[in-house]
Parts: sequence; C-alpha cells; structure tokens
Amino acid sequence: VHSRTAKMDEELKNKYPDVKTLESPVVLNGEVVRGFGRGSKVLGIPTANLPQEALDQLPKDFGTGIYFGWATVDDKGPFKMVTSVGYNPYFKNESKTVEPHLLHEFPDDFYGSQIRVAITSFLRPEWNFDSLEALIDCIKMDIVYANKALDIQPEGQALLQ
Repeated sequence: VHSRTAKMDEELKNKYPDVKTLESPVVLNGEVVRGFGRGSKVLGIPTANLPQEALDQLPKDFGTGIYFGWATVDDKGPFKMVTSVGYNPYFKNESKTVEPHLLHEFPDDFYGSQIRVAITSFLRPEWNFDSLEALIDCIKMDIVYANKALDIQPEGQALLQ
C-alpha cells in the first residue's frame, strides 16, 4: 500500500509541474449563485459559484486556471476547495467565472449563502479536453492533488478564521 501511495504522489507531481503557492493569498467574497447547471448534473462535481461581481475582487493580473485553497460558507469551515477561474474551454464559456468546488459533503444546496474563498495556490492552466470523460477524470485528479497539498499546507485555513 505504501509503495502505491508513493507512486501516486510521483504521478501527481509529474501531472502538475506548474503548481506554485501564491505570494499572497487572494480572498474573494460573495453570495453563492446558480451557475450553468453543469457542476452537479453533468460533471457530478458540484460547485459553489461566485457572482460575476466577485471577479472585480481579483488582482488585475490574476491569470485564468485551476487553483486551490480554503473556503467558508456562512462562516462555517474552513473547507478545502479547488476552483476554476476562467472560461472553461471545453464548454466554450464567453464570460469568465469563479467556480469553487468544496471538498466537503453538504446535505443540501446552499444558494444564497455567503462564501469566502482564500485562493492560496495555482494548480494548472485551463485545458481543453477531447471528451467529457477526460475533463471529469482531470477534475477528479485536480481534487486528489489539492486535497493532499492542503493537508501539508494547513496555514491557509487561518485566512478565513
């Protein structure tokens, strides 16, 4: 079992050569709004979408991509999270979005709740995919990597407490 974990960690490192901790965390606040309806229904990966105005809270030079960090919902948490910031090339979005996926099981939807996100690390650029299955597989690997990385980077939680 140990060698399998070590091998997976090596595979994860190879898959994500661009991972870096941000110089300063980026904190966004907003009300959880309905997105395109794809997170739960199409991908099986629910997202707590931030409103369009939340993009104004990003630094001007903040690049698109997949990031990870911590989030609170109505001051509960913090929970680990992975977020897409960008245009989701597979779905050809025309507007930029911020779509956090919290690594926590919630019993119900929480549209209208206040979410606070602290983005601490860049995971990878936005990629396009040949199939929906390839996109879902990659998102699941993004989640695995972020979950492991946040286990050894717990200080980010303090940003939201």
